[in-house]
Amino acid sequence: MQKDEAILKLKEFKEKNGDHYKIEQIGIFGSLARGEAKDDSDIDICLKTKVADMFMLVHLKDDLSKLFSKSVDIVRVREKMNPFLKNRIDKEAIYV
Repeated sequence: MQKDEAILKLKEFKEKNGDHYKIEQIGIFGSLARGEAKDDSDIDICLKTKVADMFMLVHLKDDLSKLFSKSVDIVRVREKMNPFLKNRIDKEAIYV
């Protein structure tokens, strides 16, 4: 999957489901955002939400995996998180 295609799909997903999942910001990072994704690469999603709800994140991951027909990893961006990962997301993230 190409970066532009993923961004478009994610933007449409946010427009349709953003309120339901209480999404403030959603984007891609990792190999797809860097333009280095291979056919077997997963999709790394960064997410800022209004509420931290683990049950909701499980459903969101399932919906995004179906949308992209690929494995999806979701990282909820927050103040207190692994500084290495937060720095990487800050540098690479493309929010829609």
